[in-house]
Amino acid sequence: MTLPRPLTHIEARVLATLMEKARTVPDTYPLTLNALLAGCNQKSSRAPVMQLAEREVLEALQALHGMGLVAESQGQRASRWSHNAIRTLGVPEQAAALLGLLMLRGPQTAAELRQNAARWHRFADSGAVEGFLNELAERSEDKGGPLAALLPRAPGMREARWTHLLCEPVDAVAPQASASAPLDAHAADGSSLAQRVTALEAQTAALRAALEEMRAALGMSALSSLDDREE
Repeated sequence: MTLPRPLTHIEARVLATLMEKARTVPDTYPLTLNALLAGCNQKSSRAPVMQLAEREVLEALQALHGMGLVAESQGQRASRWSHNAIRTLGVPEQAAALLGLLMLRGPQTAAELRQNAARWHRFADSGAVEGFLNELAERSEDKGGPLAALLPRAPGMREARWTHLLCEPVDAVAPQASASAPLDAHAADGSSLAQRVTALEAQTAALRAALEEMRAALGMSALSSLDDREE
């Protein structure tokens, strides 16, 4: 099936969280709105970490429901939500697990996907993961077109990363790497500057102490403080 439009990042997070919880916590699945909200906002196994409001999750659920990707059922106390990704997208369970992981954690190598998929589906090896990813990437237009793509290998990376194509078109560089690079650069600059200032302060203190010793040895008065000089 071809989706009527690309998913927003919030819709992708909501859908992927339902896909994850269906495999990892089947006893509490389908999920209530509160449980889904907590899953979307959890700090582990998420990239990027989000802080969604209940209203945003509910709006995403309504949009996904309209596309046939989620279903609502009435529980004893509250409505519960489940996903229909496998049937609606027309992909096997193994491929759906990989798409869910890519939506939750961003671009990953085949080896990373195999490791992260342990609680979803146990792949025999990275080759098996690549087999399903290639099927997603080579999906014909009559089935809805490609759902995954292999990104160019980033500088310093040994392996290329895969990304999903359910949201807006991807850049040539892995979004996770490109988005974090400016922040990392600023953090590195700030850390480097702080280290240089600390080193200069230590050198100044050492030189001042040595100068004081020399003046004391020559019978000269101690150096006045900067405050004294300013006065």
